[in-house]
Amino acid sequence: MADLEFDEWVSARIPALLRFAYLVTGSREAADDVLQSVLTRSFERWSTVRRTHDPDAYVRRMIINENVSSWRRWGKRQTPVPEIVDRHRVSDPSDQVSNADAVWRVCQALPRRQRAAVVLRFYEDLDHREIAGILGCSEVTVRSQIHRALAALRAELERQEADDD
Repeated sequence: MADLEFDEWVSARIPALLRFAYLVTGSREAADDVLQSVLTRSFERWSTVRRTHDPDAYVRRMIINENVSSWRRWGKRQTPVPEIVDRHRVSDPSDQVSNADAVWRVCQALPRRQRAAVVLRFYEDLDHREIAGILGCSEVTVRSQIHRALAALRAELERQEADDD
């Protein structure tokens, strides 16, 4: 019975959970790995997860924790580098990316907690209280993380625009 309930829950939420995992991790492969680990653990603990006030929030928090744990396990930090552009090549108009893609590339360079706060606020449309609950911090910290992230995003996008001119 619990297996069927878990299967139905996952079937209904897998697209949103995968999107969330992608936004938190920054890559499809990492999102797949994190989500697979989290869903395996969720299945093993389903009796506990389903009794929580909000199973979706519980699993989203598990995704964030798994992402941080995997990063710590390997002890590595990934630092995206700007795209290397061949200055001698004539740019093709189809090579230009949309503003959303540019913002996402810059967003990937944010520190993990800031990126998680931005993803939860603007992609998942959660309020500061809900984000604080998921991240395990105060609402003030969430506001501060989002403020710093937006300032960094704004500065980097303005820098990129200036470089393009």
